[in-house]
Amino acid sequence: MNRYEALLILNVKGGDEAVKEAVERIEGEFKKEGAAIESVQKMDRRHFTYVAQKVDAGYFVNFIFTGTPEVLEKLRAKFKLDAEVFRQNYTKLAAKKVAAAA
Repeated sequence: MNRYEALLILNVKGGDEAVKEAVERIEGEFKKEGAAIESVQKMDRRHFTYVAQKVDAGYFVNFIFTGTPEVLEKLRAKFKLDAEVFRQNYTKLAAKKVAAAA
């Protein structure tokens, strides 16, 4: 099992309730594919430097999770087809260090 960080930019229309529903749905997709989520960081809506595909802002969400490389590929493919996920970026993280007992 590897540790990964996923930065997803959501193209969500509407207010905070729509964002909350989208994040909960995406979190469920992670769990359905077999990923164990360590943390979810909602980083708020930010405007882009330039307009991309007629979208000028997106809601940034950062997921830290563990899973196999196969899980990562399934998530990439699934979110590529998801209309609410505008962009996705994954980074492999170092293994979590366990504190030594003194």
